[in-house]
Amino acid sequence: MKIHFTKYQGTGNDFIMIDNRAATFNKENTELIALLCDRRFGIGADGLILLENDKNADFRMVYFNSDGRESSMCGNGGRCLVAFAKSLGIVGTNTRFTAVDGEHEARISGDEVSLKMIDVPAVRIEPDFVFINTGSPHHVAIVNGLEGMDVKSEGAKIRYSNLYGTEGSNVNFAVPVSESHFAVRTYERGVEDETLSCGTGVTAVALAMHALGKTHRQEVQLHTPGGTLSVRFQTKGAGYSDIWLTGPAQAVFYGEFSR
Repeated sequence: MKIHFTKYQGTGNDFIMIDNRAATFNKENTELIALLCDRRFGIGADGLILLENDKNADFRMVYFNSDGRESSMCGNGGRCLVAFAKSLGIVGTNTRFTAVDGEHEARISGDEVSLKMIDVPAVRIEPDFVFINTGSPHHVAIVNGLEGMDVKSEGAKIRYSNLYGTEGSNVNFAVPVSESHFAVRTYERGVEDETLSCGTGVTAVALAMHALGKTHRQEVQLHTPGGTLSVRFQTKGAGYSDIWLTGPAQAVFYGEFSR
């Protein structure tokens, strides 16, 4: 079996893209998906994304974590898939697609892709953390510093704690740099490790910082180990709307996987 793919990365968050409009890829084969994402025995990626036909939009996004299981929304993955769709000639500089959390709009400008995220109706503020669902569940904690932190270990403690039950949560550690800049490191469930960047995670951090009064800006910069992303938004009651995630999305290489 030969599988044609394109590898994309968005601020170091990397994905295997497969054009599945002909419905030839076996989505039930979690072992194969995990193998493809394996960095030693496969292609290597934080996740695998299928581009499929959708009768109500330009295309459909089907996202799998590197453990082989279909997962919730991935912001950087969505941005990279938009760039992939443009490379296939499916879309121009504006598009509309569906994902597991609903419909999304996106705009392309050079190597940058802006993705409209789902509205966030409410933010849960606790004494030591903030919880927000930005298409995926995110725990956000402000820490004193990120350098030297064992994000994998500390993130796993929270992800598997009684706070979030069997489903768990992604975990973000944030440091305010200024009113418009925040540094972030993220532990992703499904990857079960730190990733260099997380789109839904930095979105959650931006909204959490606003909800906590750490910023009054409605557009902020988020610095991750893989690069910088921006998030802009509007307040809406107790939550947020018109949320846009912007950053680079680049093809890294093309290939053919044989098994």
